[in-house]
Amino acid sequence: MRILHVVGARPNFMKAAPIIRAVTRLGSEFQQLLVHTGQHYDAQMSQIFFDELELPQPDVNLEVGSGSHAWQTAQIMVRFEPVLLDYQPDWVVVYGDVNSTLASSLVSSKLGIRVAHVEAGLRSYDRSMPEEVNRLVTDQIADLLFTPSEDANINLEREGINPKKIYLVGNVMIDTLVNLLPKAEKKWPALSERFPFERYILVTIHRPSNVDNPATLSEIMTALDAMSLEVPVIFPVHPRTEEQIMAAGLMPKNSQFLLVDPLGYVDFLALQVHASLVLTDSGGIQEETTYLGIPCMTARANTERPVTISLGTNQLIQSKSSSLVPAMRTRLESQNHTHQIPPLWDGRTAERIVQVFQEI
Repeated sequence: MRILHVVGARPNFMKAAPIIRAVTRLGSEFQQLLVHTGQHYDAQMSQIFFDELELPQPDVNLEVGSGSHAWQTAQIMVRFEPVLLDYQPDWVVVYGDVNSTLASSLVSSKLGIRVAHVEAGLRSYDRSMPEEVNRLVTDQIADLLFTPSEDANINLEREGINPKKIYLVGNVMIDTLVNLLPKAEKKWPALSERFPFERYILVTIHRPSNVDNPATLSEIMTALDAMSLEVPVIFPVHPRTEEQIMAAGLMPKNSQFLLVDPLGYVDFLALQVHASLVLTDSGGIQEETTYLGIPCMTARANTERPVTISLGTNQLIQSKSSSLVPAMRTRLESQNHTHQIPPLWDGRTAERIVQVFQEI
């Protein structure tokens, strides 16, 4: 069986890595090709993840780069089609909800090549988010839908997807976390010297809804500045977010509010493990903090991962200083951090996915 994996952005790398390893262990039973669309093109934001996750270098790099959603999606489609025609895979495996996911699914479907979607069925019910549109369309096209949680199955069946296509396999992101947690702990001594704090708030904010509007970004930065007077704040900042912060004149003035360069996955994971609180707008970090039992606040109006709230440690919060500051103080003071790890978030999701392909 010939499998072609498509990745384009950091979350895709983390989801693909354990599946590629699981397929490799099967030897000659499977052949696989790794295509990187180049959607994330900055070495800081891309290459380091390949290195840390021990992903093989891509067999093909489409080198698309950044652009508008329409331009980027169109470029991926045009450049991906010849690769498909040349390789003729039995399955194209797509991951998550980025433009690469949608574009490669559309091309594959038009050519009659079967598509498997890893992390299918997640819904925020907010179509102003480009990722929601990507998820909806990809799931309608896909021939196999691998879901991370029961709510995703319910969403798909509600949308008329044939239940025979749907497989509840668990969260493949957790496979990567479990695999790299020992490496992360080894990184902690050096990181604790760099950040010698007993407690700290770890921040990752990058979504356009939070960083493209100067008023919203100001609310977030004002809240973090206020909190840093009480608890140090570590903010590994996405290059685009840093540009917006600088353009709006919002660079921190407090020495306990640290803007630092982007970190590799292992370093960031180590900081998560030891954080007192995480403030994010990232989907993956909602999942990771749930598994780790770290209090998490998500600066968004909705989440496509409600299980991180119903079972995990996540809480939605408005991107306003008047909401963020008291909520962060409450979470930091609370001693009640009871949570559950969702079913099948056990580090063996990739094995279950590969087993489905074997049965097929």
